[in-house]
Amino acid sequence: MPAREMARDVLHTSTLAAEPESNKGKAQPKGSSNMGGVGGFISRGFHGRRQEGDLAERLPPGQYLERGFPVLSAGPTPHTPLDRWDFSIVGVVNAPRRWTWDEFRALPHEPITVDIHCVTKWSKLDTHWEGVAVETLLDAVKSDAAYVVAFCDGGYTTNLPIADVRGGQAWIADTYEGAPLPPEHGGPARLLVPHLYFWKSAKWVRGFEVRDHDEPGFWETYGYHLYGDPWKEQRYRGD
Repeated sequence: MPAREMARDVLHTSTLAAEPESNKGKAQPKGSSNMGGVGGFISRGFHGRRQEGDLAERLPPGQYLERGFPVLSAGPTPHTPLDRWDFSIVGVVNAPRRWTWDEFRALPHEPITVDIHCVTKWSKLDTHWEGVAVETLLDAVKSDAAYVVAFCDGGYTTNLPIADVRGGQAWIADTYEGAPLPPEHGGPARLLVPHLYFWKSAKWVRGFEVRDHDEPGFWETYGYHLYGDPWKEQRYRGD
């Protein structure tokens, strides 16, 4: 089966619910779906209208403006105690490196204001985060490898070129809108790579495996694009 059709079949078999912030705690219709973790699949059933004027120029092709923040996960939400949380860099490096939660929190943090674009076609503008630049973490190891795989609680993974997480393009975010990042949005910490579709901003991130070759992550294995540029509509393999 071609990758695009396989991905669509996978996504439409989901029985998990995508729950907007405003609907938390309310029963959701059966057949809603979501993405971002492991164990279930998303639906392309988010619909909206393109905005007019300057606002539309900030929306990639096929996207619509979302005022809320849909909770998109596949499977149960992990709740890792902070005294058991760590972040590691392993793989093709001179020596592995690990940070506890307290050590991570002590690293230089910076404010981040970015637009985010979900593959399910919603975009949210001017989101406010705080986090540690990925470059800060990668500079703690030595490697000539060209790729990383982010790995997360729950077994979710996603692949990225190292060039796309350096140069002030990516962060490990632990704060959203001035408060600790909640678990439903990937807390205590998530990867934030806003120039790519939001599935690349892996929730519940626990580290990077540095690799000398590219290898599909979780959603990429099910037919999503290996790179995921929203301005090129790289939703599926072959786009």
